[in-house]
Amino acid sequence: MIFVTLGTNDKSFVRLLEAVDRLLEAGRIRDRVVVQSGFTKYESSRMEVFSSVPAEQFGQLMDEADMIITHGGAGTIMTALKKGKKILGCARLARYHEHVNDHQIQLLSAFEDMGYLLYVKDLDELGDYIEKAADFTPAAFVSNTQAFVAWLQNWIEEN
Repeated sequence: MIFVTLGTNDKSFVRLLEAVDRLLEAGRIRDRVVVQSGFTKYESSRMEVFSSVPAEQFGQLMDEADMIITHGGAGTIMTALKKGKKILGCARLARYHEHVNDHQIQLLSAFEDMGYLLYVKDLDELGDYIEKAADFTPAAFVSNTQAFVAWLQNWIEEN
């Protein structure tokens, strides 16, 4: 199963859902696709689309998914990383009025550089990225919380 999640941003990201739907129609995606669309209004006979799902169901969908296709939201990415999921990240872009700026490009580029996900830079190539993901093993996520807390405590003591 592929879980597509667009987060809770108040702007539409229909461009991503159209790309997934085209791949389903063309037979390039044969998996079940479940979508948490947030504020993006979209209807499809090929995908199960929900505007929102309760947190428990969201976690279950993440657990069940073989692949996560997501916007460049840090919270969603971190959740998927902690579960060891294959992630395809797609940036919301300001020029399409999907976000106020293009910070998701930098976020996805950084996560890709660390080996955590595949950054889909062009939605017309989403099918190629899905095929590439079959052989992609994401780097294991290691939380750095303890190191950050130690650094913060040290900084507080010194300042």
